[in-house]
Amino acid sequence: MKKIMFTGGGSGGHVTLNLNLIPIFQQNGWQIVYVGSENGIEKELIAKIAGVKYYAIKTGKLRRYFSWQNLKDMFKIPVGVCQAAAIICKEKPDIIFSKGGFVSFPVVVGGFLNHRKIFMHESDLTPGLANKMSLPFVSKFFTTFIDTVKYVRAQQKVCYIGPVLSDRLKNGDKSKALQMCNFTADKPVVMFVGGSLGAQSLNKAVLQNIDTLLQKYQVIHICGKGQKTDLERRGYAQFEFVDKEFKDLLAATDIVVTRSGSNAIFEFWSLNIPMLLVPLPSNASRGEQSSNAKNFQSKGFAEILLDKDLPQEGLLVAQIDKMYQNLDTYRRNIKNSDLKFTSNEELYKEIVNG
Repeated sequence: MKKIMFTGGGSGGHVTLNLNLIPIFQQNGWQIVYVGSENGIEKELIAKIAGVKYYAIKTGKLRRYFSWQNLKDMFKIPVGVCQAAAIICKEKPDIIFSKGGFVSFPVVVGGFLNHRKIFMHESDLTPGLANKMSLPFVSKFFTTFIDTVKYVRAQQKVCYIGPVLSDRLKNGDKSKALQMCNFTADKPVVMFVGGSLGAQSLNKAVLQNIDTLLQKYQVIHICGKGQKTDLERRGYAQFEFVDKEFKDLLAATDIVVTRSGSNAIFEFWSLNIPMLLVPLPSNASRGEQSSNAKNFQSKGFAEILLDKDLPQEGLLVAQIDKMYQNLDTYRRNIKNSDLKFTSNEELYKEIVNG
């Protein structure tokens, strides 16, 4: 039986694709091994999947800025490489697939030392530091953005596949969403998405502008776990988190206001929904969300509102008004774009045939 080893972690974005691919490999008779960190989110998520053997290794966070913690973590990385190399020598996977994050670098190097075939994936426009450091050791580098090739040296390894999208958000039922939210069919809908844990600045901006927003729009507010308030207004529907009903809510949405993580914005793009993007500020990220947002804005899919500008009185509503007046243009730009996308099944074939 063939065997594949997955790695990636530190955040949900470095695990989601692996979670989608694992069942496909299992259905095709592959054994699955996962190498992650000792306490990362990936350990919790992978534990929910039957038949996956999980190994934890030491990890050191890779920082682009000076920190005394870098000295401590510098020693963890070679330990992690040795642990990963030993695990790979024991398990002998046919393929290693890395989704990035600081836990992935030791696994990639360990795989290289064991002469394994290694594939790597990047969701954002600019590669993360772990993926940049891993690139010399991998066989093929899958990218979501066509322009990512401009930011790497080993361009011959780059394979542009576009966003990897599932069918989970397709065929939503608008009438179900309107009924669920007690909305009418004759008033446009703006959705605010703060992520699974919420975005406090975005949530605060919604509450500050809610009365003005409701004069023209109906508002769906996905505020994040533990962020729900007691606010009640006609035309305002608040959720901590949505799952199966998300596709129905999106079917009713005219504009979505959200952060600019790659996975989310490409899902909205696939549903032809214009976006007002509020990237994470630079002090909370490496700047990848800003790059993603600028790329979408340049293609006419979205507009950008900086996080620091959210508190400015009237600015959020004015930006939404401007977008709604040109809604057909944004939709046409998205519909006519030549971006490609890949299904999980197609990526599986790329990996096993690569």
